[in-house]
Amino acid sequence: MTRAWKSPVPVRDAAPTSAAEQQTLPFAEPAPRIKPLSVTPTPVRRLWFCIWLPNLPLEACSAADVAPGGHKAAGAAASYRALAIVEEQHGIHRVLQADPVAAAAGVMPGQTANAALALLPTLRLEERSLVREQQVLEALATWLERFSSFVSIAGKDVLLLEIAGSLRLFGGLPSLRRQVSKGLGVQGFSAAMAIAPTPLAATWLAKAGRRTCIRAEENLGPALRQLPLGCLDWPAGQRESLTSMGIINVGDCLRLPREGFARRFGAERLLELDRALGYLPDPRDSWRAPERFCADYEMTEEQSDRELLLNICRELLLSHEQFLLARQLGTQRLCFSFFHIKSTATELRLGSAFAERTAARWFDLLKIRFDALRLPEAVIAVRLRSGLSQALQAETARLCFHNKSGTQRRRYSIAQLAERLVARIGSQSVNAMTMVAEHRPEYAWGVRNPLSDWSVSTLTIRDCIKRPLWMLPEPALLPTDLGYPLHKGCRLTLLDGPERLETGWWDEQGISRDYYTAVNGAGIRLWVFRNRQRTPDWYLHGIFG
Repeated sequence: MTRAWKSPVPVRDAAPTSAAEQQTLPFAEPAPRIKPLSVTPTPVRRLWFCIWLPNLPLEACSAADVAPGGHKAAGAAASYRALAIVEEQHGIHRVLQADPVAAAAGVMPGQTANAALALLPTLRLEERSLVREQQVLEALATWLERFSSFVSIAGKDVLLLEIAGSLRLFGGLPSLRRQVSKGLGVQGFSAAMAIAPTPLAATWLAKAGRRTCIRAEENLGPALRQLPLGCLDWPAGQRESLTSMGIINVGDCLRLPREGFARRFGAERLLELDRALGYLPDPRDSWRAPERFCADYEMTEEQSDRELLLNICRELLLSHEQFLLARQLGTQRLCFSFFHIKSTATELRLGSAFAERTAARWFDLLKIRFDALRLPEAVIAVRLRSGLSQALQAETARLCFHNKSGTQRRRYSIAQLAERLVARIGSQSVNAMTMVAEHRPEYAWGVRNPLSDWSVSTLTIRDCIKRPLWMLPEPALLPTDLGYPLHKGCRLTLLDGPERLETGWWDEQGISRDYYTAVNGAGIRLWVFRNRQRTPDWYLHGIFG
């Protein structure tokens, strides 16, 4: 094997010794050659985890047949039907992949669709969908982001993860590989996996069915030499030419003269070999899932079963939760769209007081709204879209409620209570109070949507002590007795004050008042004021709790 040529690193000698100095030096002791220290950069160690999905066309179609929650999709037959994926080749539909039931009946790749049906009349044929496969591949890439910050879609059926920085987080390489393998199996995918220091080496090892783990670059050569040419993604014509020359594996390619190999099969193939062995860098594009969640579920036929629709929505919410969990984000808005064949889509919008990601909490709000949802006709597809994502916030204090039996308690925060009220009676019937930057009490507050960001206007206890929550629409004139205000025939006792408010001179609603906290004979605390510029009358403006 001939390695890629690398230019030697030049090392400078020390400055030459002058002639005068050379004459004074002993002849038997030549001047030493002093070399400066050379700093060699430490190479960045990388480890690539390749996941090859050889049965992706079949498994992507099978995944679409299973409804969320593990139920059969609407319209599917009660008994299982064998499945085969067909693809058009030169105007003829031929079998690309068949499931185990169809394969046991004799259905094999390459057969025509008619021949497959002759062997198994109940066989269900589905045409290959590259769009569906790409969607499944992107969904898997999004799921794999929990294991690595660098996930790459390296082909129509290949995923790559850079896992050197994730090993300690997941308890080592065996634990990480076991978690990935188990997760793929739960989702219904069979995968061939391999680990190597370069992405191409990991991909070739996985496609060759070698479930190996190579962590050092010096071990790549012996492992790759035995790989057959079939695991390389080279054109079929080039592989046939190599085979006719007696070249049957990667090691045979490495023994060929480099210049002749490049002239005969192209420099790109030679560069691929160098990248696989780690002689050249092999940069890859990192997959990044969209920051806003949007997922569809399409049914094979129209469906009016509301329980099934709820199950579909719940599984979409679980996918939404995993999407936000991987990014440590939440959202305050969700929108479900129920599509019909003849009518326009029916939308159902949900809101939360705080940024939320938990599927169970969103599902509780959905069930409240779903009871009152009117669908004009059957549903053919469901879509879930999320609002803008934002950082999660801490919860407020919780309220305790007893159930009917009185034995268990359900705890709800103020925000959850507002969410459930809005879901039950509508946002137009529920309001929250907010403070306004205004000194005049009658203009210093307002109402807002209870599902908006609660952190925008937070009231502290200190601010609420001097202001009553019960404000009268208009100040009420109080009778007086020797200059003291009366309330319900009793003289008020002034406890605190005055607090002078003199503002609004720029408009026609200017005030000049002295506010006091007073108590009447029944012990009720009142908020009263006395005008300073106009007639010195007393007014009642608010009542404390």
